[in-house]
Amino acid sequence: MRYVAVGDSFTEGMGDELPDGSVRGWADLVAAGLASAEPGSVQYANLAIRGRLLDPIVNDQLEAAMALSPAPTLVTLNGGGNDMMRRGTDIERLVGLLDRAIRRCVDAGIRMVVLSGADPSERLPFGGVIQRRAEILTTRTRELVEKYDIELVDVFHDVEIRKAPYWSADRLHLNAAGHQRVAGLVLTQLGHDHAAHVVDPGPGESRRVLAEARYYREHVLPWVTRRLRGRSSGDDRTGKYLDWVPVETA
Repeated sequence: MRYVAVGDSFTEGMGDELPDGSVRGWADLVAAGLASAEPGSVQYANLAIRGRLLDPIVNDQLEAAMALSPAPTLVTLNGGGNDMMRRGTDIERLVGLLDRAIRRCVDAGIRMVVLSGADPSERLPFGGVIQRRAEILTTRTRELVEKYDIELVDVFHDVEIRKAPYWSADRLHLNAAGHQRVAGLVLTQLGHDHAAHVVDPGPGESRRVLAEARYYREHVLPWVTRRLRGRSSGDDRTGKYLDWVPVETA
């Protein structure tokens, strides 16, 4: 088993920070779960980079994944979330990119799992616009995976993960519990007996004026500033595992 993950911050693992400051995330957890369940060794690469649009995910990351030696036996792909937050999103272009990526893996005989990202729109500014775009893209993605007879993990329509305890303070990225839930959904899709993580909902999140002001100052304003400067949170970053690494048993 040689598993490579491509995508953006969702697949990189943002929100699931370890004590040393590195990020883990659902793809790392899937790799560990595979190592526990699969006979023989499991090797893993993760080329995902925060902030990436779907174009470089397909044209740069996926091509790098296909060039790994030995070739991958499993690819997971997620993307389009950052495209949803930009003006003038061209859904048909995104669908075309996904079609190209899927055909690339299918033609190479590599098992591919496509993920739709979790839905953060309920608590985001202009969340309704993002939700409508993402709903269309998820529907079109489902049509593609059915056309090519590959697998889809539809995290976008997972109602459980929309609850506040699965999300980081920025309301955009999943926290450790959210990444655990996604990992369970993926491992189940891959045929392993792995229940998706569920958390105690606990008290409701604070949406008072002071809490909202702090949220906009700490999370929304820096994002807007980067957009105005033409910058991305992933500038000057590379994927965390650019070549095969052995996976320790979970």
